[in-house]
Amino acid sequence: MNPPGLDDLLTCLRFPSVSTDSTRNADVRACAEWLLAKVQGMGLSGALHETPGHPVLVAKNKHVAGRRTVLIYGHYDVQPAEPLNEWKSPAFEPTIRDGRIYCRGATDNKGQLMAHVQGLAETLAKHADLPVNLVLLLEGEEEIGSPNLKPFLEQHRDLLKCDVVAISDTGMVAPGVGTFTYGLRGIACMEAKVHGPAIDLHSGIFGGAIANPVTAVARLTATLHDAEGRVAIEGFYDSVRPIAEWEREAWAALGDGDAEMLELTGSPALFGEPGYTERERRWARPTAEVNGIGGGYQGEGSKTVIGREAFVKLSFRLVPDQNPDNVLKSAEAHLRSHLPKGVRLEIKPGHTGMPYLMDPHSTLGTAAQRALKKVFGDKVALIREGGSIPIVQAFKDVLGVDTLLLGLALPDCQAHAPNENFPIANFEAGVRLNQALLAELA
Repeated sequence: MNPPGLDDLLTCLRFPSVSTDSTRNADVRACAEWLLAKVQGMGLSGALHETPGHPVLVAKNKHVAGRRTVLIYGHYDVQPAEPLNEWKSPAFEPTIRDGRIYCRGATDNKGQLMAHVQGLAETLAKHADLPVNLVLLLEGEEEIGSPNLKPFLEQHRDLLKCDVVAISDTGMVAPGVGTFTYGLRGIACMEAKVHGPAIDLHSGIFGGAIANPVTAVARLTATLHDAEGRVAIEGFYDSVRPIAEWEREAWAALGDGDAEMLELTGSPALFGEPGYTERERRWARPTAEVNGIGGGYQGEGSKTVIGREAFVKLSFRLVPDQNPDNVLKSAEAHLRSHLPKGVRLEIKPGHTGMPYLMDPHSTLGTAAQRALKKVFGDKVALIREGGSIPIVQAFKDVLGVDTLLLGLALPDCQAHAPNENFPIANFEAGVRLNQALLAELA
């Protein structure tokens, strides 16, 4: 027999709520409507709020004066499932193998979201109330950078007023180890397009007489780092906050991260900014990454052509106290100053998000650690994460509150990749964590 709430999770997973795909808009809305009916059936009052994109769900219990107000956030949208041929079972038909649920969105974020929902449901069924004033906020655009959520926060400050935010959309350092993420890297994205001739040209007739955009974009991309992996953009590290000594000690105590990273990724060797461990690089140092590059002929066999344009897609992961807009300006200036002759550069800035950092030893932080210990035992890992959740800093900026990031994802969950998975044991632990967290925050 399935544990309580698992059937609801499996139902939620069957919605192909891909926010990036306009052909899935009806599926995204259907998922939001199903969640609304679910929380209303638990005894919460709630509604869907329209945005220029996908709807935002807000639900509450009856608020009582003098109680702490906790906002629990999650997102019901998911990444595209492609490449579909790499899935061992259908991407949107949840399949249980060896105690794990395989499905797009299983970890990111429906498994973690529904653990909170089930925790609330059980508490409400037992006590007809919660120990805190609750605001449940579920959005459908996290996977596209939450473009409409910050304006929604600004427009509904009174509705969303709270003392703290709780989110489970991060990871655990290892199975069974309670993990409190107190920092996230920010992000800044851009696309650089290099234009050459007005049309594709015969490489024999014209080669050697004009600049090749594909060669130019390769050379341009290579200027972003030195040979050892340092970012070579002028001033890139100027405002980076140093890693605290207690952080270095705490992260080193988590075990051999270098060996774990090689095993997890299958890479032949580690590579990155000298002077830092792999955890320090991923959690507290900024990066410049090439996410895609292309141009010219991509088909089978040879086609002797000089393509008229080429592109590179870049993302920068940022740490306190870097500013995404400033980094994009510096990156554009770097690219323009290193542009080879004979081509023209076009820059398209992408989405951004601020880095986030809170004090894990604060009153709220220690309450979160007590909740983790109740569920997972005395060993609690205090970490930062390399990923970005832009809305976390928006909660700080607009609502003036910190966010407790209590993740349930394992390192091999394969979020954003084929065969994404979530352990049933982590779902059950997440239910208990929701209840322990609200009790501690009360």
